[in-house]
Amino acid sequence: MIEIKNLNKSFGDRQILFDINAQFESGKVNLIIGQSGQGKSVLTKCIVGLNEPDTGEVLFDGRNFTQMERVERKDIRQEIGMLFQGSALFDFMNVEDNIRFPLTMFSKMSKKEIQKRVDFCLDRVNLNNRNKLMPSELSGGMKKRVAIARAIATTPKYLFCDEPNSGLDPQTSIVIDNLIREITYELNITTIVITHDMNSVIEIGDTILFIHQGKNWWTGGKAEILKTTNPEILDFVYASSFMKEIKENMQSSK
Repeated sequence: MIEIKNLNKSFGDRQILFDINAQFESGKVNLIIGQSGQGKSVLTKCIVGLNEPDTGEVLFDGRNFTQMERVERKDIRQEIGMLFQGSALFDFMNVEDNIRFPLTMFSKMSKKEIQKRVDFCLDRVNLNNRNKLMPSELSGGMKKRVAIARAIATTPKYLFCDEPNSGLDPQTSIVIDNLIREITYELNITTIVITHDMNSVIEIGDTILFIHQGKNWWTGGKAEILKTTNPEILDFVYASSFMKEIKENMQSSK
């Protein structure tokens, strides 16, 4: 579990985050949603230590990350897996070497153990026997799956995903959503996903934090979000004509 307590963050005289309190549970897909520019990315960077909060605390399973020295923080960072928006694969490395990289950097495994872990992770994301392909030979969905395999290679306790469906077609987005959910449940990971994709919200949003104007505006689950009367949530959830049609159908069926 990751807990955020009374977190505030400013840049100069502009305050971005206001007294954020939140809990992200283990073994669940925890979503951070909200319109652009509302503070989602800043909050995530504060959680992983890329930004220092002005006040407040970030606790990883009770361990106060904000009060730790650099060496202690390094230990927690090695428990974190990251799935970046653009996959961020190394273009000059093949699939296998991309996944091997964090294991070589952060683990004490032998070469044989590393190879076994690489093969396991590729098999888990349904890319077995694709070890020697280069990123330029992969589709967008395959790149995301390689990035997920790399993110879980070190068996993380915490997984952060930044817009994992960005640039993907709807069917591939569903595959990626399902994969993130399955891995989260299987490994009991605390997964945090930043997303604008309402399909992801409805499909995999076990817990949802809606950030508006830098504040924790609403929290709930995928079942509650379609029933809320909060006007800011409604503007976000039903922004598209497709979602508006769903809302009208729900109202007409009552």
